[in-house]
Amino acid sequence: MKDISAGRSLYPATSPWPPIACGIAVILLALVLAGVVGAIVDRYPFAIDRTIIEGLRQWAGPAGLRGAAVNLTSLGSVAVLTLVVVGVAGLLFVQRLWLTALTTILACWSGGWAVTLVKSHVARPRPDLVPHWVDVVNTSFPSGHAAGSATVYLTMAALASEVVRGRAARRYILAVAVLLVGAIGVSRVYLGVHWPTDVLAGWCFGTLWALGWWIATAGARRSLARALPETERPNAGG
Repeated sequence: MKDISAGRSLYPATSPWPPIACGIAVILLALVLAGVVGAIVDRYPFAIDRTIIEGLRQWAGPAGLRGAAVNLTSLGSVAVLTLVVVGVAGLLFVQRLWLTALTTILACWSGGWAVTLVKSHVARPRPDLVPHWVDVVNTSFPSGHAAGSATVYLTMAALASEVVRGRAARRYILAVAVLLVGAIGVSRVYLGVHWPTDVLAGWCFGTLWALGWWIATAGARRSLARALPETERPNAGG
């Protein structure tokens, strides 16, 4: 069985080359913007960063919120994201969706590598305004949890939307992924380990990175679908 998982491509081109070029451009844009914005916020910090962190810590929230935030933030950890990617990629391999499986692995792995590269280049210190409620080991910009969760969970939502029929169901899946990514990012600020601009940059980077990879492979997936007999092509309806 050939990889025809993108019956509803985000880029309805007849040739694989336009979406590949477009996808690469989006990926490069994500990397360049992360580096440029990181240099700006490190050199010219925003007052709103300090205000939000101090305000959240003074508020603290209801009892149990701290524990919930610690549990929630773990969903954006390297260990959890790796398990999600391995599990989903394994399922795709079992179904012989080779291209989609490899794209998922490469997109998520390269996204993590790019975040590490930007972190080492910008080297923005972690917030020191309040005690950290979880342990951290590297620099602050961009938020790896925000970027990683955006890359992985939005990619998973895109995959799921291709096998689920019905516009309402696809919108629901996307909404859940967006809410999860948003909550993970907010938890990083609430726990005092990231500046809000770190999280915002992570969200933007991860979203652009996932989108760029998805667009870059859209043409190849559509070409594979067109190569199949008409009776074996995926139903693009719903």
